Amino acid sequence: MARPASLRELFTAFTVLALQGFGGVIAIAQRELCERRRWLTAKEFVELLGTAQVLPGPNVCNLSLMIGDRFFGWRGAAVALAGMMTAPLILMLLLAWLIALLPHDSTAHGLVRGALTGIAAVAAGQIVGTVLRLAAPLKQHPLSLSVSLALVAAAFGMMAWLRWPLVWVLLGLGGATCLLTYAVLRHRNA
Repeated sequence: MARPASLRELFTAFTVLALQGFGGVIAIAQRELCERRRWLTAKEFVELLGTAQVLPGPNVCNLSLMIGDRFFGWRGAAVALAGMMTAPLILMLLLAWLIALLPHDSTAHGLVRGALTGIAAVAAGQIVGTVLRLAAPLKQHPLSLSVSLALVAAAFGMMAWLRWPLVWVLLGLGGATCLLTYAVLRHRNA
């Protein structure tokens, strides 16, 4: 398994990730970190992503902190997060400045607004692609693939149709899943 050679390489990798993933970095992060750079296996990526999703804050920022810490400790965590945040922050400030300069009824304002709407559609496609790609390691999960897919469907139903708050879905369904996985692993090792 490879690892970043320096803090500079870590910063550059996360800056490139951030610039490629306008609207959704997770899909690109999985390809870049697992397939291209080989810093993580697909299973490690899914485990870190799962932890990142449970923690408060943006998933990709949590993920960058954990990966940076894995290779270089607290300095790596700070550098990876800086790589993830610096370029997008500068770009968003420039875009906000540009939008503020344009009159609301101008053609240029409509073009910028249309471009941002198009980017949102691309981001939705990236999310669907990421879900499909990250489903493969579920075959190795202690719970069967069918149980994992049922849990995914239950979480979707709780949030989309029942409109339960995310915190209750995480605490309830996430807690139940942890207990179920523990029981399955304990039964296997008994």
